[in-house]
Amino acid sequence: MNFLVRCPKSTQVLVSRFHSSTILANEDIRERLTGAVKQAMKNKDQVSSTTLRSVLSEIYNLDKSSGSKTSPPTVVSVLRKAVLRRTESAAQFIKGERPDLAEKESREAEILSAFLPPLLTSAEIDRVLQGVIAECPHDSNPNKFLGLVFKSFYSQVDKSNVDPDLVKKRAVVLLQR
Repeated sequence: MNFLVRCPKSTQVLVSRFHSSTILANEDIRERLTGAVKQAMKNKDQVSSTTLRSVLSEIYNLDKSSGSKTSPPTVVSVLRKAVLRRTESAAQFIKGERPDLAEKESREAEILSAFLPPLLTSAEIDRVLQGVIAECPHDSNPNKFLGLVFKSFYSQVDKSNVDPDLVKKRAVVLLQR
């Protein structure tokens, strides 16, 4: 991962210490983020601490607006959106011939990506979709049937663990068979 090459050694420890491929049921990703902020501040890594604190701020704002603690899947969703925003910003900065700002946004996206669980593969998505399509009652209206498939799919799979565009593409392909 490029992040490990460009960052100081102390941040390499930060990423490897807090990154895991799956979120355990009893583990709160918020605690991992908070611990990473503390570690980044101890290491005087301004970029990491600022980036992680901005995401924690978004999570705390969700807590306040909902009146309760945000669930881990919602926190993962916030993280994915933050990574997407930074990736899109980096692309825009590259178009605008600002490689310095593009590098900054890319680095922030990489820092946040280290906390995300991997997305389901297309094979795993296909397996779940095939089961859902077999269970759903067929309707003469293809859009209504597709809606039922998505509703059933997302009742079985957490939305933060899949790429919605990939799910839609795979569902359309499987329904055309």
